[in-house]
Amino acid sequence: MSDLIVLNDKEQKAAAKSFAEFWKDKGYEKGESQPFWLSLLRDVLGIQHPEQYINFESKVKLDNTSFIDGYISETHVLIEQKSLGKNLRQPIKQSDGTKLSPFQQAKRYSSELSYSERPRWIVICNFEEFHIYDMENPRGEPEVIFLKDFPKEYYRLQFLINSESEHIKKEMEISLKAGEIVGEFYEELLKQYRDGTSEKALKSLNMLCVRLVFCLYAEDAGVFGAHGKFHDYLKQYEVKDIRRAIIDLFKILNTKEEERDPYLDSVLLSFPYVNGGLFADEDIEIPNFTDRLRNLILKNASEDFDWSEISPTIFGAVFESTLNPETRRSGGMHYTSIQNIHKVIDPLFLNELKEEFSNIKLVVVEKTKIKKLMEFQEKLSSLNFLDPACGSGNFLTQTYIEIRKLENEVLKTISGKQMFLDTGNIIKVKINQFHGIEINDFAVTVGKTALWIAESQMMKKTEELMSINLDFLPLKSYPHIVEGNALQMDWEEVISKDKLNYIMGNPPFVGKKEQTKEQKAELILLFEKKIKGIGNLDYVAGWYKKAIDYMQESKIMGAFVSTNSIVQGEQVPILWKELLKLDIIINFAYQPFKWESEIKNKAAVHCVIVGFSCINKKDKFLFANDSQVRKVDNINPYLLDAETVIIENRNSQIDNRPNILYGNMPIDDGNLILSKDEVEELLKENPKNEILIKKYMGGNELINNRERWCLWLKNINPKTLRESKIVSDRIMKTKIFRENSNRPQTKALADTPYLFGEIRQPNTKMLVVPKVSSENRKYIPLAFINPEIIVNGSALIIPNADLYELGILISNVHMAWMRIVCGRMKSDYQYSGSVVYNNFPWCESTDKQKEKIEMTAQAILDARNLYPESSLADLYDELTMPAELRKAHQQNDKAVMEAYGFPVKTDFTESMCVAKLMEMYKEKIEKIKK
Repeated sequence: MSDLIVLNDKEQKAAAKSFAEFWKDKGYEKGESQPFWLSLLRDVLGIQHPEQYINFESKVKLDNTSFIDGYISETHVLIEQKSLGKNLRQPIKQSDGTKLSPFQQAKRYSSELSYSERPRWIVICNFEEFHIYDMENPRGEPEVIFLKDFPKEYYRLQFLINSESEHIKKEMEISLKAGEIVGEFYEELLKQYRDGTSEKALKSLNMLCVRLVFCLYAEDAGVFGAHGKFHDYLKQYEVKDIRRAIIDLFKILNTKEEERDPYLDSVLLSFPYVNGGLFADEDIEIPNFTDRLRNLILKNASEDFDWSEISPTIFGAVFESTLNPETRRSGGMHYTSIQNIHKVIDPLFLNELKEEFSNIKLVVVEKTKIKKLMEFQEKLSSLNFLDPACGSGNFLTQTYIEIRKLENEVLKTISGKQMFLDTGNIIKVKINQFHGIEINDFAVTVGKTALWIAESQMMKKTEELMSINLDFLPLKSYPHIVEGNALQMDWEEVISKDKLNYIMGNPPFVGKKEQTKEQKAELILLFEKKIKGIGNLDYVAGWYKKAIDYMQESKIMGAFVSTNSIVQGEQVPILWKELLKLDIIINFAYQPFKWESEIKNKAAVHCVIVGFSCINKKDKFLFANDSQVRKVDNINPYLLDAETVIIENRNSQIDNRPNILYGNMPIDDGNLILSKDEVEELLKENPKNEILIKKYMGGNELINNRERWCLWLKNINPKTLRESKIVSDRIMKTKIFRENSNRPQTKALADTPYLFGEIRQPNTKMLVVPKVSSENRKYIPLAFINPEIIVNGSALIIPNADLYELGILISNVHMAWMRIVCGRMKSDYQYSGSVVYNNFPWCESTDKQKEKIEMTAQAILDARNLYPESSLADLYDELTMPAELRKAHQQNDKAVMEAYGFPVKTDFTESMCVAKLMEMYKEKIEKIKK
């Protein structure tokens, strides 16, 4: 590496601030890219000779010679630079006529590099935003860093100069480190219990860890008066005496100073009275300590670590994950990032509060301004919040911090202009405004502790701001987090709806297949009647129903993070028809985005955020991502700026188009399906057996070009079947399987064990649609198949379809519709004939438009044929899609858009497209009803 100038934290912060100020509102791609990156590497990250460290304009050979804007070989970073103001997600026309986003462009360059040069990181930049893609997870959403945030987030670019650094996430690393420390002494303490599997021991251990962490935090944050007070108290004891010392300390922390034994050790008596219930239970089991435990607490946890700077929002969740047996078994930790919490609380209430505060500061008359500021502070202190699935309280904790920050800003503005008669009561916002329901008893304890830590930190900031001393102890505020099942209890018992302002949170993500019988029963009870399809609802649906029932005749606003399945596919008509009867209004929403998990090797969940109430707010906001938000008139249950329309299951097409069928279902326990070896064995038995064998294809075989075969014995002479011992044996096994079934329909099929259970094979060429396809593909790969190939139930069949149908169905118009209304299998698209195809509104094409679409559809097939050895999976991978095929699709997209009368321009989004289609759908349905 080029020589590195070691900058301390203060110097780096100052350098990052200067860099951000200098480059603010500057940035031309060709003329200023290199100075920008050279300065960043040298001035902020400390590379002494950055010109020797980064290569600019490296050649890469595509169909023409192109140039990589920047490449750092030592850390394998590829940089794609755009000018200031360029949208980093918007496709740009390339020299070959295709349109690629900057990230797709960078991936294209990457694919042409040798494997040793392939980038680990791809950075897309426009001088004010850095989108960082980790190529270990190339399908993931980028981490986004803004130039304006450099002074506090410069460390997230450390990966540019340190190949081992992956700290590009915003989460405060100190909180994660704290979780590791807790995990270490948890493991060691567990070994000391006589019966570490008993419920009492595990509960005692959890509470012991909570108390130790509070003491470690309190000594670093000055809550105990002197820095290192807890450390120094324990250090004076030998290992054999530490257990007794801790028991004595806990008792003192729970005893008022005037009620203490005055003859106790003076060091012990110097500890303050804590209260708050944290040290109240004297019945917890505390084991003996070891030398290793003593060292872990005194050295690792105390001397080598500063607890005062932890983020209570994150640490509460990390702490619970570390000590909760359920999450420990899952092999990692999972928490809601502060960034994702803000996606909920900002549009729900925080943006409005900040705007109100900003407007008050603009008041010219000083006396009026002070009056309004004090009224605003009173308003902040009157707000009440509820998280009915609060876990370790991270939504409540972050909300408390943000409300207190606003209060501190108010105090800062008033300071020097207003006399405070009682500085002890200067803080109006209390943690008893923050209410939660949580089923896990330990999470309840952690949530309360996280709020206390947040209260302590914010009080310190108020002290610094106002130059006053405030008493944090004894704990005067009581977090109203209660243990219970939120779907079974009355929320009015937690807080009256007349006093509540906001409901928020991230209720459990439990799909229909993962739910217990008890959870399914809870949903049925909540919806008060047997709604058709209620068994298909995600568990989170219960929180929506419970919240909307609670909100009736109130001004409460709510917002939940949810799995995206509740706004897609079959769940929409089941859930939202019921919620709409209760006058639910969606006031803001985040369209589907990836909610990354911190659990290793666990797939990201696709989520939405829905802000709702029974009040129709004038201004509604629809978020496509963090940087794209639109003010809209209406948000429907599919989270589109469109009329409120429900797409229901339909048995036939709403337009006069070919019917769609399920593929053939063998219902045979695998006995009629053949591998390559089994085909060879059958032909070896008798070459004439060839007439019994057909190619067998489903979605997987179609997409990945895999081969399977089946016994297709329809209209075959019985004599021929009996001549083959192999075939007879397989028919017999099929008969036995069907006879032993508990399903009457399957039992009936035992009379014809030589036939597939469900036969829908057409005699004509058919268009085949895979039922499941990767969400990473822009287009589901449809294909024509001849009737000699037997299509199974993992695909759908459209008999008699022609090039025109292919052109429409594989277009971006139909794909946009599919992405919104289809269901999902994990994150993959699950195409449905009854929902996606049968409800799709076809355009009224002129003969000329139809002819053009047929031509562009044929061009797609021709482009595929240029690569006969490539599977559809190869051809439709966004990284490896051939230019000819991409161009053919773009031409087909354009032709279909024109036939629909949609504008062919980049700012006509998929959401706008589907909104138009929903208008067409509504009109067609109304005509059908007439």
